[in-house]
Amino acid sequence: MSGKMRKAKVERKTKETKISVNLNIDGCGKAKIDTGIGFLDHMLELFACHGLFDLDIKAKGDFKVDTHHTNEDVGIVLGQAFKKAMGDKKGITRSGNFSWPMEDVLATIALDISGRGSLKLKTPGVHQPSQDDNGYALKDAEHFFESFAKHLGADIHITIDPVVADLHTSLEPVFKALGKALDQATKIDPRRKGIPSTKGVID
Repeated sequence: MSGKMRKAKVERKTKETKISVNLNIDGCGKAKIDTGIGFLDHMLELFACHGLFDLDIKAKGDFKVDTHHTNEDVGIVLGQAFKKAMGDKKGITRSGNFSWPMEDVLATIALDISGRGSLKLKTPGVHQPSQDDNGYALKDAEHFFESFAKHLGADIHITIDPVVADLHTSLEPVFKALGKALDQATKIDPRRKGIPSTKGVID
């Protein structure tokens, strides 16, 4: 890998939201996050810290309606930023897998930067309803991950076992594990001279 860091800036403006993401994949975990959704801010700080991504996100949304559009659009723009920063994806490891425990919860992430964006969220244990004090719930995180996976172009499988009543305990290990797995997948393998696909391209 050359000394050039893989960076991207992506902006998205709609009638519902205005999102700006500055990303450095080859960073050191610095995060400045202001989405207007406090819980999501904290989760993304954990993601950046453990993935060693430098991440600056600013978002304004139609919060008089709800947080849905902002939550989803942040996932869209963040996925686009990672895709843009990787460029043609030459030399990347491509896949990553990581498990992170927190109290009774074990979160596992397996992902493949294949160009085909999809999400599979599995909760095999006892699934207790949970949300934070401002109403952010597991389904909101799932919508965020779906948007992120689609626009990054990655197959992402998430297992949370079990989902407990405290949303923070359920989701903190997920975002930490996602950071670690994505760090693995985006790393440059010096043995890899081209794109890690027998097709010769990852769209």
